[in-house]
Amino acid sequence: MAFRKPKPVPFKSAGELDAMAAAGAIVGRALVAVRDAAKVGVSTLELDAVAEAVIRDAGAVPSFKGYHGFPGSICSSVNEVVVHGIPSKDVVLAEGDLVSIDCGAILDGWHGDSAWTFGVGELAQADAELSEATRLSMEAGIAAMVPDNRLTDVSHAIETGTRAAGKQFGRTFGIVDGYGGHGIGREMHMEPFLANEGKPNRGPLLVIGSTLAIEPMLTLGTEDTTVLADDWTVVTDDGSRSAHWEHTVAVTADGPRILTPRP
Repeated sequence: MAFRKPKPVPFKSAGELDAMAAAGAIVGRALVAVRDAAKVGVSTLELDAVAEAVIRDAGAVPSFKGYHGFPGSICSSVNEVVVHGIPSKDVVLAEGDLVSIDCGAILDGWHGDSAWTFGVGELAQADAELSEATRLSMEAGIAAMVPDNRLTDVSHAIETGTRAAGKQFGRTFGIVDGYGGHGIGREMHMEPFLANEGKPNRGPLLVIGSTLAIEPMLTLGTEDTTVLADDWTVVTDDGSRSAHWEHTVAVTADGPRILTPRP
């Protein structure tokens, strides 16, 4: 039988990647502003206002706000909340909290999507290592964004990065089940879905201009989560803390290009 070349992960022109990077740079600025504002006694609703102001002042639109009814411009996920935490005046930051902020912006119809995890004041060692392990897993996934790799080569790289970080820190990290990255461009969430673990060399082909949001989510315990009654907030079933790092990344001839740079 004839061998069919796998279809490509959707790709953009060089100019379109520049347009995505312009949106992504606004996301990066918003994330930095939120981290700077994240002090003891500040609510996640206040952090949301900081992000929305940065995005709108730049002439962009928060992509999360109103997305399937989501009320915020950021997802603010504290401690055992993995992702999709709703900003609230009732969630007030305390010393040692582990905070994951996910943010998106639309500029001229193009989307940027990025997330990171940081501590309020001094973090416990385990929590600091969890965040660093998640960042390292993301970096491993980014490094696999090269022409002629397949989609699951990125998944496998993220998983391998997680296991390597576990060895480095002498602990086992849970890879959150059922969540992962995604295609991105003129919509925030597009095909294909990018798992954070799996066997290599499967799925669509990465070509120059292919764009993916790469976003590992790790925990200090379980891989299992539950969505709360608000239909958004995802929490670890064992109450263990979670971290989330994400960049929007493009495949280029010169290597992976991060489209959500932070100042």
